[in-house]
Amino acid sequence: MSWRFVLIEAWNGLRRNVSMVVSVVLVTLVSLTFVGSAVLLQAQVQSMKSFWYDKAQVAVYLCTQYSTLGTCDQQEASADQIAAVEAQLGSDTLTPYIDKFYFENHEQAYEVFVEQFAGSAVVDLVTPDLLPQTFWVNLTDPTQSAIIFEAVGGMSGVESVVDQRSYLDGIFAMLNAASLTAVGVAALMLVAAALLIATTIRLSAFSRRRELAIMRLVGASNWFIQTPFILEGVVAATIGSLLACVAIAGILIFFVGGYLADALPTTAFIEMGDAWIVFPILLGLGAILASVSAYIAISRYLRV
Repeated sequence: MSWRFVLIEAWNGLRRNVSMVVSVVLVTLVSLTFVGSAVLLQAQVQSMKSFWYDKAQVAVYLCTQYSTLGTCDQQEASADQIAAVEAQLGSDTLTPYIDKFYFENHEQAYEVFVEQFAGSAVVDLVTPDLLPQTFWVNLTDPTQSAIIFEAVGGMSGVESVVDQRSYLDGIFAMLNAASLTAVGVAALMLVAAALLIATTIRLSAFSRRRELAIMRLVGASNWFIQTPFILEGVVAATIGSLLACVAIAGILIFFVGGYLADALPTTAFIEMGDAWIVFPILLGLGAILASVSAYIAISRYLRV
């Protein structure tokens, strides 16, 4: 087989079917952008989980004069009860599991509340005595919060013990659902890309049906006839894959690294290093998708 002839035929096919090439480039661009975004979104969810779960604390809320939960009976936790809880958290039994802990009184809790809800009318309705005094506990292993529940949950003066990770679970459940939705859309886009590439190749073959008939009459093998069409699809899809990589890089630089990083400065976001892992996958996926679709399309055409 003369590779020079095959390459010339592939080039001629690309030159004569510019509109078809553009359609393959565009559908590959869109579908692989969805694929890359879905992969990076999942990576972002995992990164945020690691970041926030490590920062999540266990809150030991103490009784206030309004509390009726836990061991409370509308009685403020006494100094002795607070000291007992502090001694338990600092005991030899819990020390291996606790990285650090600190106490927050009513006034400190109120200052944090005012800072978090600054500008909201609810600030005017809350007074320091309504907010419980709290021991904030950072665990060496955040997954071992059950130990704190067992150790101090039933002590006098303790209203409740709350693992902040429980607040994060709902958020990450929604993010995971969004990630799975993106994967589903990406899969549909890949199917659409495969069908369009196959249709494009068949139309290209139909427009050159006389040339193909002559080649078959002179004894050209099916592989010799198929290869230029496969190369056309691969070249067009590779261009689309490269543009998808550029689009994803733009999203990371300008949206994630720019807007989101400025809007949420305390959150860890994925960086270009993560994208460089995805780029080869997109390029390989685009080439494989195009070559397989083109091969199946032109094979079916030659059997007609």
